[in-house]
This record gives sequence, structure tokens and C-alpha cells, in this order.
Amino acid sequence: MHVTRLELRHLRRFQDLRLDPAPGLNLITGDNGAGKTTVLEALHLMAYGRSFRGRVRDGLIRAGDAGLEVFVEWRERAGRSGDDERLRKAGLRHTGQDWTGRLDGANVAQLGDLCAALAVVTFEPGSHALITGGGESRRRYLDWGLFHVEPDFLPAWRRYSRALKQRNALLKARARDAQLDAWDHELAEAGEPLSRFRERYLDLLQLRFEPLLSDLAPALGLSRLEYAPGWRRDEMSLADAFLLSRERDLAAGYTGVGPHRADWRVVFANLPGREALSRGQSKLTALAALLAQAEHHDQIQGEWPVVALDDLASELDRHHQGRVLARLQSSGAQVFITGTEAPPGLPTDFPVHGFHVEHGAITIC
Repeated sequence: MHVTRLELRHLRRFQDLRLDPAPGLNLITGDNGAGKTTVLEALHLMAYGRSFRGRVRDGLIRAGDAGLEVFVEWRERAGRSGDDERLRKAGLRHTGQDWTGRLDGANVAQLGDLCAALAVVTFEPGSHALITGGGESRRRYLDWGLFHVEPDFLPAWRRYSRALKQRNALLKARARDAQLDAWDHELAEAGEPLSRFRERYLDLLQLRFEPLLSDLAPALGLSRLEYAPGWRRDEMSLADAFLLSRERDLAAGYTGVGPHRADWRVVFANLPGREALSRGQSKLTALAALLAQAEHHDQIQGEWPVVALDDLASELDRHHQGRVLARLQSSGAQVFITGTEAPPGLPTDFPVHGFHVEHGAITIC
């Protein structure tokens, strides 16, 4: 998978910008504040439906404009053999409140359809929150990966999300037991397979995560990924968990147990818990998780996702830069790196396609 064209309009400082990247390594340089990160942000927005720097309405739209627009064109394998490729196109317009999207010439009814089309793995200054932050980012990590490798996951996720919304509305309205019984059943019917998808996926990622982290941070010792389903699954079914928590949920006005409260954590042999990680160790652990996800995507889909590394030289030392970039070079992935200059750990035999951002424009260098 590689992006052949990226266009963005009214995004942060850019009025209109077009980038035609190469399949290999694309290095985007510029002074601090020039807008390098915004280019990666546009890719991330198309792939995730959100920015890695906050909500759309929080400064993402260029001042004075009604909405932002992102267009991405990319090539991907049409089959596992790799002999055939297909060209795909996606567009997104967001006003900060509402969005419209198109995929391969057709209107998109749900944002998830766009997010399940273009696969981008992003490592940026806030990525350590995947390990040290709240559970929402870790659930999002699992769900995004499953969107791309498990075709039956998205329908299950949508079914659960709809049922959860309905049950929460009934809880706020102090609905009767008979009404809640029906939605408890629906929520449990969708939630049980949803939880199995996530746990199975995490088990598969473990096979790649552990050797990756051992290579990047050997001092942490052996590690494993542990899944927490969001209810006491070893003691009761999800339907029973909803029934048992009903009075508490009615008092709170929302559903307090279930897959929407699921989480996962990394258990280290040489550390008591994630709280003992340094910031640098958190970054390396997050990077190992992201690369494991990319490698698993390659195993299932036959090609790597696009890899975006924001300000790599500031996030990793030269030694770790070299290790990561050498792995990416051998993978054949399309890579985007931003920085004020080329990262010092860049392998000398890694061909670079350079771009420079300045005064709201991007030029080939």
C-alpha cells in the first residue's frame, strides 16, 4: 500500500497543498512550526477519522474557513499474490461539527468505512499514551487494527455501538425492566463476539510484539499482552453482568460494564507495572505495539500499511532510529518522516525522497 497523491485544503496554516509521494521513504523537512506535522495529520485524519493532536473543532480548520478537506489517492494490492494492484481514492470534508466523505467515487454513509479503507500507522510525540494513558486509546488501537484484517468485526462493532447507545438512553430515562431486558440481550449478543475478536487479535499481536520490544528495549525483559474484557467474564456471561449491574447503571445513567470498558496492558518481567516505565521506555513500548500491528497487517493483507513517523529524531535516539528504519527499509513499506533535518540514524543505503515545507507550500528537494 502506498499513497500516490495527498491534497489538503484549509487545514491549519495551509490554504491548499498537494504532495505526490514516492513508494519508499519520504522525508518532509522544514523549520519548527512550518507545518510538517500537518501533512501527516491529514493522512491520519483520513485513516482514523480524527487528528492525533485533538478534535477537529480545536484549531484544525484554518482560521476563517468553513471546513477542511483531505483527498488521498493510493495503490494497494488487489490480491495476496501481489501481481495486481488497484487504485483507490478517498475524500473527507469536515466542518468541525459535520462531515461528508467519498470512497472510490461513491458517497460514504459512515465514517468507519473510510477508516477501514486506508491503513496508516502513526508514531508521534503523544504515542506513549497508548501505554501510559487511559483505556480508550488502547481500545481504539485494537478496533482500528481489526477493521483492516477481520471483515466480520466492523458489523459486530456497529451492532454493539448502536445497542449501547439505546441502552444508555433507556437508563437515563429510568426505563422499565422489560425494555432493558430486550436491549441487554441485544448488547450481550453483539458484545460477546466483539470481545472474542479483540482478545484473539491481541494474542496474535503478542507473537510479534514480544520480539520487537526485546529488540528495541531489551532491559525491560520478557513482556506479554494481557486483555481485560470489561466485565468479570470468568465468573459470568455478559448478559448476567448487565443484569447484575442494572440498579447501579440506572443510578449512574449509563452502562458501566461491557466491552466498551475493555482494556489491555503490557506485563514486563523486569518491572512491577507500566507506572515504572520511563517516558523513553513508554515510547519504545508503544512503537513496538504499532510495528507489531503493521507486521500483522502485512501477514493478513500481504502488504504493509503506510507508516508515518512524526519528528522521529526528537522521539528516538540515533541507535533506535537506525534499528527502526532498517526494519522498515527491509519491509518495503512506504514511510513518511518529518523533522527539521534528516534523522541521524537514517541508513545510508535507504533512498530518500525529500520535500521541504515553507511559507504554506511544499517543494521537492
